[in-house]
Amino acid sequence: MKALLVDDSTEIPVMTLGEFQKPEPAHHELLVKVEATALNRADLMQKAGKYPPPKGVTPILGLEMAGIVEKAGKDVEGFQKGDHVFGLLPGGGYAEYCTIHAGHAMKMTEEMSFEEAAAISEVFLTAYQAVIWLGELADKETILIHAGASGVGTAAIQLAKELKQARIITTAGSDEKCSVTAGLGADLCMNYKQENFADSLEETFGKNCVNVIVDFVGSPYWDNNIRTLALDGRLVYLAMLGGATIEKMSLVPILRKRLTIRGSTLRNRSDEYKTSLTQEFQKTSLNLFREERIKPVIDSVFDWKDVEEAHSRMENNQNAGKIILTGM
Repeated sequence: MKALLVDDSTEIPVMTLGEFQKPEPAHHELLVKVEATALNRADLMQKAGKYPPPKGVTPILGLEMAGIVEKAGKDVEGFQKGDHVFGLLPGGGYAEYCTIHAGHAMKMTEEMSFEEAAAISEVFLTAYQAVIWLGELADKETILIHAGASGVGTAAIQLAKELKQARIITTAGSDEKCSVTAGLGADLCMNYKQENFADSLEETFGKNCVNVIVDFVGSPYWDNNIRTLALDGRLVYLAMLGGATIEKMSLVPILRKRLTIRGSTLRNRSDEYKTSLTQEFQKTSLNLFREERIKPVIDSVFDWKDVEEAHSRMENNQNAGKIILTGM
């Protein structure tokens, strides 16, 4: 089968179109003809050699896809050849075919295109995990979502609004991206290039006004995150794109405010965890797509031969929402 492979023989690794052995589904897996996949920052990190795949996982990039079932493993129930599905992958989405654990696959609704379905799994499941499971957002609480125009950010805004009727605050790097978050339901967006988000929050809502924070930035936001959290506040880290080291840190406000700080990745979670997350997401949220109350936000769609252009767009933080690859 054809696949996009990482060529690391050059100074800067690049993607090349090559041949790779077509996978065979295990007893609990589906073999899927990939119609669309979506970019994630983990793809760029793996391409650069900074995020190796888990042991035993294909070296092909791609953590999610949408496609058509070609074959089901002998122990799989509920899926058959021809079903349109989407879901999380440990890798392999940048190829003509991939295998997916049947417990991680979801059937597309009639209204979904392959591009839309490919844009859902990684960001919405990551956001659901962060907002509902780890952040434990309660009804009508206040949540601050950094990088609000990112894929996970746009998903988190919609889930917090629809499932918990939360007051939603976001940060983004441009006025255009702030407009995207407002259109999805954010009550306030702050352009971090123009203002200090903690100062702006205190001026607008008062001190200690945030119950849950979802952060991808890391150390540069540490002080202001802790400063804005309310009593019993929860801080969820999904990445550390701005830095991982905090040189001077006081534990006093963590103790005084009874704060909870959690970090999580999704790729290295167990199959059982991902199955539970997928099943709960389907029960609580899939109908919201059918009712058009939430939607995947697609920034752009590229043919897979233009993958380097797509990667460049993400590397330069030009996207608001998901970048899709099609034409496998």
